[in-house]
Order: sequence, then structure tokens, then C-alpha cells
Amino acid sequence: MKIGYARVSTQDQRLELQTDALSGYGCGQIFKEKKSGRNKERPELGKMIERLRTGDTVVVWKLDRLGRSLRDLIDLVAEFKEKGVDFVSLQDGINTATPTGRFTFNIFASLAEFEREIIRERTKAGLDAAKARGRRGGRPVGLSKEAQEKAKSAKILFDSGTKGVGEIARQLGIGRATCYRYLSQAEGEGGGQ
Repeated sequence: MKIGYARVSTQDQRLELQTDALSGYGCGQIFKEKKSGRNKERPELGKMIERLRTGDTVVVWKLDRLGRSLRDLIDLVAEFKEKGVDFVSLQDGINTATPTGRFTFNIFASLAEFEREIIRERTKAGLDAAKARGRRGGRPVGLSKEAQEKAKSAKILFDSGTKGVGEIARQLGIGRATCYRYLSQAEGEGGGQ
């Protein structure tokens, strides 16, 4: 059975272009998603994957409608292959039921792996170079000058007993959690004197 998957990124976009093409290709069932590709939760995609059976074909209008990234796309198509399911991308001319389609998709997979290796090597080289210069990564220790001033102000306002944490946070333009953190830090520093 040919099963279509159509996705648009926002509620304002329309699915008709994709669904018309999928229906025209002969998809008996089409799963429709209105979610960003970056959104990890795509319930319709999950439902489609659960219903796939050996011999089915997943059809999309274009590759970017299925995967959040090339790696995600490759992982999904590998999952289809494990289930004995073929994959077709109408606009990209990919059909993994054919030798040419499998070859094209394998080139994509190889390029993705190559890209990951290059990024890994560059990251490692950058970290090694920074370490050789005596630098280390990570978040800077302690508060910035501005944050230190806000922490002192928060402590003064809180100690005066005239304002609650919520009011202090609003007045200083910080969140409640940040205000509590500033107060506990100021308490810790004051307790050691």
C-alpha cells in the first residue's frame, strides 16, 4: 500500500499541494501534520510508522517534508528499510524500490556521515587549540557586574521587608527563580563574613 505523509510548518500553510500530489501518485492513506520540522513531537508521523507493514511504500512530496535534518531523514528511511518498506520522494525523484533510488539515497547518507566527521574533527581541533592557549570551555564562573548589582539590589529590597520576591523580580526585570538564586547567593556570601 502507498502511504503518504504531508507536513507544513505552520498552521497558516496549506497541505493541498502535497496531498493532491500524493493522491495523484495513488496513496490510499495520507497522514497530515501541521508542525515545524524542528518539533520533535510529530504525532502523525508516529502513527504512520506504527501502521507500516512489509511491502508498503511511504511517499512524500519532498524530502524536507519528512525529516528535520539529513540525519533524521536517513534514520527514518533506515527504519522503513528494516520494516521492509520502500520510500518515494516525488519532487526529488527518489524511489528506494529501484537501484538508482537506493544509490541516490546512499550518496545522501554518505555525505551526511562525511559532514558529521568533518564537524567532529573541526570541533576537536578547535578545543585542542584553545586548550593549548590556556583557555577552557564552559560557562563563565560567577555573576556579571550587572547581575551582581541586581543581586545586591534584590538583597536590600528583600531585607527591607517591604516587598515580596515577585515584586522585586518585576522591579529588577528578572525572573522569580533568578531572584531567589540571587538572594540565596547573597545570603551565602553574607554568611561567610
